[in-house]
Amino acid sequence: MDRNPSNSIPLSTAKATTPGAHEPDVPSVQPTPLKRVVSGAALKELLAGGAGAHPKTPSREDSEFKTYWHSEITRDVATIKNSVVMHLTATFLRTPTSMDSGYAYLASAFSVRDRLLQRWNLTNEYHDQINAKRVYYMSLEFLIGRTFDNALLALELRDEYSKVLGDVGFRLEDIIDEERDAALGNGGLGRLAACYVDSMACMNYPGWGYGLRYRYGMFQQQIINGYQVEAPDCWLDSPNPWEFPRPDVTYPIKFYGHLVRDPEVSYRYKWESNVVYDAMAFDVPVPGYGTANVGNIRLWSCKTNGLFDLNKFNAGDYNGATGGQVAAQILTDVLYPNDNTNEGKELRLRQEYLFCSATLQDIIARFKRTGRPLTQLAEMAAIQLNDTHPTLGIPELMRILIDEEGLTWDEAWATTTKTFAFTNHTVLPEAMEKWPVPMLDKILPRHMGIIYDINLFFLQSVEKRFPGDRDLLRNISIIEESSPQQVRMAFLACVGSHRVNGVAAIHSDIIKQTIFSDFVRVQGEDKFINKTNGVAPRRWMNECNPDMSELITEVVGDRSWVTDLTKVRALEAKVDDSSFRQRWWDAKQKNKQRLAEYILATTGIRVSSEALFDVQVKRIHEYKRQLMNILGVIYRYHCLKQMSPEERARELPRVVIFAGKAAAGYWVAKQVIKLINSVAEVVNSDEEIGDVLKVVFIPDYSVTAAEHIIPASDISQHISTAGTEASGTSNMKFVLNGGIILGTVDGANIEIGEEVGEEQIFFFGCLAHEVADFRHYLRFHQPKPDAALQAAFDMIQRNTFGEAHLFQPLIDSILRGGDVYLLSVDFPSYIEAHKAVESAYRKRDDWITKSILSVARMSKFSSDRSIQEYAEEVWNIEPAPVSSQ
Repeated sequence: MDRNPSNSIPLSTAKATTPGAHEPDVPSVQPTPLKRVVSGAALKELLAGGAGAHPKTPSREDSEFKTYWHSEITRDVATIKNSVVMHLTATFLRTPTSMDSGYAYLASAFSVRDRLLQRWNLTNEYHDQINAKRVYYMSLEFLIGRTFDNALLALELRDEYSKVLGDVGFRLEDIIDEERDAALGNGGLGRLAACYVDSMACMNYPGWGYGLRYRYGMFQQQIINGYQVEAPDCWLDSPNPWEFPRPDVTYPIKFYGHLVRDPEVSYRYKWESNVVYDAMAFDVPVPGYGTANVGNIRLWSCKTNGLFDLNKFNAGDYNGATGGQVAAQILTDVLYPNDNTNEGKELRLRQEYLFCSATLQDIIARFKRTGRPLTQLAEMAAIQLNDTHPTLGIPELMRILIDEEGLTWDEAWATTTKTFAFTNHTVLPEAMEKWPVPMLDKILPRHMGIIYDINLFFLQSVEKRFPGDRDLLRNISIIEESSPQQVRMAFLACVGSHRVNGVAAIHSDIIKQTIFSDFVRVQGEDKFINKTNGVAPRRWMNECNPDMSELITEVVGDRSWVTDLTKVRALEAKVDDSSFRQRWWDAKQKNKQRLAEYILATTGIRVSSEALFDVQVKRIHEYKRQLMNILGVIYRYHCLKQMSPEERARELPRVVIFAGKAAAGYWVAKQVIKLINSVAEVVNSDEEIGDVLKVVFIPDYSVTAAEHIIPASDISQHISTAGTEASGTSNMKFVLNGGIILGTVDGANIEIGEEVGEEQIFFFGCLAHEVADFRHYLRFHQPKPDAALQAAFDMIQRNTFGEAHLFQPLIDSILRGGDVYLLSVDFPSYIEAHKAVESAYRKRDDWITKSILSVARMSKFSSDRSIQEYAEEVWNIEPAPVSSQ
């Protein structure tokens, strides 16, 4: 028997059935503007009062056109040169005397894009023909980085384009530097998504990523007087060769409005609203390495579905004439708008819904072309939620299936739960996304009603199995009974998905024991699985570290390791080869020199490539403990100042490198950045210290910056409080490039240690199961800090690095704020770990052995392995390689 949702919507949602109750200030009757059209024929039809003419299709099929489209563009230098010159002259109107490196990049990039788009069309045409099941990876961010060099390597055309560009007077390396990073992400979440779409393409899995096309990214980070200052990242000011606008792919997105109940089906509603925007698609091809398959990331940009209001403009209401356009475009202007205000929270919620609604409408439109009933959606589509940001996709799919497609509640719910799977990325309860019920009810009235019903039926099923256990019902309810009530999005994702996974073994265990423990009890342990993260070896080895990659290719015998990382195990056979070891060391030193030049160019700080490069680059956050790192640097500086010149001369020179952005509204993290830069200013100008210690903060951390930093690291720090880092992926990238980890027993550090051997990693700090006891003790006691930590505090409080009051709140968070992230507990062992690193680095032969063995044993951490596990155990999809002929 079908389960019927409640006929009377809960009180708060019932208000939405009153017309206009939640609408913003918009006139009740507005003139209907002509729709945006793309052809003169359609405009002519509209002006005549029709619905708009559809573009005409060809009356016959042209064999030459078909043959061209199904034939690979020839790969010879002459053809490539003709293509580049054609784009220079015809696309950008350049002459031999008006060309520069910027236009040379654009022309070359458009030439490469022509090849990618041909493969892109062939890939999707083939997947349509065979009715391949597809995976759709929904992520609010994709940290893609630069595309040009990656595409050349994937197409294996780097040498040919280098020759063509050389003929017209440019070095390929200079042309590559003309490209700006795509500002579509911020941290590990977005970079993981980009790696996964890359792996899907390389492994021939039919899959797309879905996200938003941010006009200004999150922000461009500038450092002014030591402080982080946010500026818009205007990455789209120049033409973007790597996106393909799709004005033919647009979907209406509603907000606010009211509900009208279907007179025949009591649980079906019509959602009426005057606030309707359009989501327009932009496709970003993702080339597969060693295959003809090309993946795709479809990004949505918000547009108004009304045109410029000429009547308002002529009446002098210039703001009103463009108000609708501005209100629409702002939804996709910025990634993670500051939500410290109520307006910011509403903007984030509308942004997430725009993303989810457009994506679900697109997936269903594609599915309908198969001719199958919608109850079979899960047989043709698997949707992966990358964290909680896309969770509104669950009630949105329910809304579409019930209200628009006519499925019963039980049919829609069965289809939804079989289609969605959810990846959790946090163990911190305070980081679990929640939305106030009144806000969600105002902006998305139909979805609030659906969420209430999902929660009701779920709790009824739990009550039947665990009668009378009210605490259990309260603990697993999607609706948190706070003031105001909150919708717990991670809980909604758990209830609406058939699989829930963590991203490292320890993380998956912790979430089953803590935040999802009651769901494990109710839904069974088999639903909650682990899928350890991975990174793409194409970008994070083959592209960013060409010298090391050449050594690996020499040992393996060919470049097959780029798509089968298990083959790098062959490096172990070379660990005692003195000639190979020297070339391995030389490759690392070359990368360090390249980074030294990059640091000089971006910060003006001159560092020695002969020093130990000590790196921590990641999002600035208290739990990642950049504060502990800089306190360790201050203590090192304190010790150096106590030494004689002769003693200092015997110390191992060290360059400590930081990079990362703090969220715009995260005051504590921004003060940590200020402290780092203040310390750097003092230390770097101290002539007594010289090159023995340098401190660098590289601004505006990006994929391109990481490609300079990661191959050059000797030691990288991954020092989150045990049990707080879900996985981390930068740790994997550093080790894959021959760097050694100094880290806590947390996240993927543990599995990396298991794979490479604990001799190749420097662990320190308390363990995850000890954290709660330490926090309890520190909450009620104020133990005296360790002498080393106190020495660092003293230097700050003596105004050594500027006015002490600026940094006193950071000290107080440790001494008087309960030290939530246990800096005082771990600091002594942290200092000892650094001593162990220095001792090991002085023994060059042993260090080279650690570096080679680490790379040789890291194949588990390829994103190819991760995607294969998802494909086989979660998505149930098969590879579908396109013939290269």
